[in-house]
Amino acid sequence: MTPKNELLFCALGGSGEIGMNVNLYGTEGKWVMVDLGITFADPGYPGIDVILPDLQFIEERLDDLVGIVLTHGHEDHIGALPYLAEDLGVPLYATPFTAGLIRGKLEEEGIANRVKLRVIEPGADFKVGPFGFQFVPMSHSIPEANALLIDTPHGRVFHTGDWKIDAAPVIGNPATAAQLAAIGDEGIDALVCDSTNIFNAEASGSESSVRKGLAESVAKAKGRVLVTSFASNAARLVTLGEVAKETGRKLCVTGRSLDRILKVGRACGYFKDFPETVDPETAMRLPRNKVLIVATGGQGEPRAALARVADGSHTITLEQGDTVIFSSKQIPGNEVAIGRIQNTLAGRGVFLVTERQAHVHVSGHPGRPELAQMYDWIRPDVLVPVHGEMRHLMEHARFGNTEGVPQSFVQTNGDVIRLAPGPAKKIGTAAIGRLVLDGDVILPADGNSINERRRIAINGQISVALATRGGQLIGDPEVRVQGVPVEEDRAAFLVEAVDAVRATQRGGPRDTEKMREAIRLAVRKVAVRWTGKKPIVDVLMIQA
Repeated sequence: MTPKNELLFCALGGSGEIGMNVNLYGTEGKWVMVDLGITFADPGYPGIDVILPDLQFIEERLDDLVGIVLTHGHEDHIGALPYLAEDLGVPLYATPFTAGLIRGKLEEEGIANRVKLRVIEPGADFKVGPFGFQFVPMSHSIPEANALLIDTPHGRVFHTGDWKIDAAPVIGNPATAAQLAAIGDEGIDALVCDSTNIFNAEASGSESSVRKGLAESVAKAKGRVLVTSFASNAARLVTLGEVAKETGRKLCVTGRSLDRILKVGRACGYFKDFPETVDPETAMRLPRNKVLIVATGGQGEPRAALARVADGSHTITLEQGDTVIFSSKQIPGNEVAIGRIQNTLAGRGVFLVTERQAHVHVSGHPGRPELAQMYDWIRPDVLVPVHGEMRHLMEHARFGNTEGVPQSFVQTNGDVIRLAPGPAKKIGTAAIGRLVLDGDVILPADGNSINERRRIAINGQISVALATRGGQLIGDPEVRVQGVPVEEDRAAFLVEAVDAVRATQRGGPRDTEKMREAIRLAVRKVAVRWTGKKPIVDVLMIQA
């Protein structure tokens, strides 16, 4: 697994899934990492919000890791840095806006002075060990999204990051068609490319086209209007600022992540014509038809601003006749959480507008026409689809072949691929996995703690406390239940559970651990008979 005179690629996250992007490139004995992101937990991880990649493979080779290069500032590309970057101990490379977001995260964790963060201007060339890099500006929903032109002694890669084609971008100056074609003219061995929207037959569309749909939806509204979008969609924030001015409404921005985007963006020279904002308290005192609120939480996140508005725990309140515009696409897996909030709002008489009712959103990822155009510009020897589930990767590979790309290679997390010299080929397998951020502790996603929590969540838990002397029970045992479905029969269940504990004492004194196990099994047997569930049973024994 030490790269020789070759160019290797290995994804530790983001291939076979959407989110948690971590990519490694290797050459001449060294590795470089591209992006280090997170994904968000589903109900299979009770009590967990954030999932991190397991970096065991590269942690075992830290002397060979020369740096981490970040394509842009979305959480699925930079979100794991505050938790993992210090231990990796290598410099981070990012353009100014992305670096500003990263610096804020490192400061919150108190490690900003212990992680080297090197700021590179968009379009600039720089070296990281044996790797040459160039940030190539691309259109996306966040400022300074970049593709990477990676030059090594044994091959060249164009790593797209997240991108789309936007003829009229609201923010930023993406590379032109001529500039991208010139990169292709120099020769590219591998195109490592975003697969998110491979099933979209149409191009994603320009961010500037959303303004009309949003302005019309806001103009029709009679009461307060709240628009929710991805917090990091700075282009949408600019559009909403223009819509607020056009419709004569004061703008209120609420949500920590939105505040961070505005702060960093202004420091980097963006949002120059953005209107003056008002705080939530002021917004609530304005006439209902004179305020436009931008809030986080369009994916149903329970702690975000929109969820708190819906449940009445936020300063912002909505009433019958107000409007909420969902200016974002539902991420697969979030449908239930989003539906719950939408139903709560609808029950209150709030009007809901989604992309199905009006043109209020465009994607930041390329559809098939844009992908075909990229192949034509870059003309790679091999296409390596990333940033997608397996169905996305397979379809992207097939599409590339139909569009004339000589070779498409479908890999998934952990596959070590030789990109050059010669045709792309799998040469090994790297250890992969997931970690969870549980409070302030990082744990294996399928370790004892999380598995115990899953079992408790499914089956409930019973505690048995008793005192013994000489291997015999003293007094009455105490039994407590949590999450065991006995409801109004709880008292009768507890009586039978206590009787089961006493019944284990027949036959005289015994070894403490054998006694503990007999009690555990006896109580669980009662629970199974009553409920059909097999709860976790903990036995606390005090020896007098």
